[in-house]
Amino acid sequence: MNPADLFARQTDDTITLAPGEVLFREGDEGHCMYVLLEGSLEISVNAKVVENSARGAIVGEMALIENTPRTATVTAKDTARLVKIDQRRFHFLVQQNPFFASHVMKVLAERLNHMNKLVSQG
Repeated sequence: MNPADLFARQTDDTITLAPGEVLFREGDEGHCMYVLLEGSLEISVNAKVVENSARGAIVGEMALIENTPRTATVTAKDTARLVKIDQRRFHFLVQQNPFFASHVMKVLAERLNHMNKLVSQG
């Protein structure tokens, strides 16, 4: 199951970004995460693209897990629609939906592995 499927009928708490529009920047304070419902996103760290995200991607989750500033900049590659998930909703989803909880953990592990590879390549 794709996380976007959980929110397919979502009409409130959605955000639409135009191509090139920034969702958030490195260092910004964060109080929510997002699930990409439509479009694609570019994730960059220190102005270097480290990931391209498609439907179902989650971004900004570290702000909810660690309560730290944003570690990346997220920009819409084309028109993108996202659902905003605040701390309360995040905890509810993690408690009530084992798929969602395991998916968040999988994404974190994949990103860590990817970043480790990038660092080792110099």
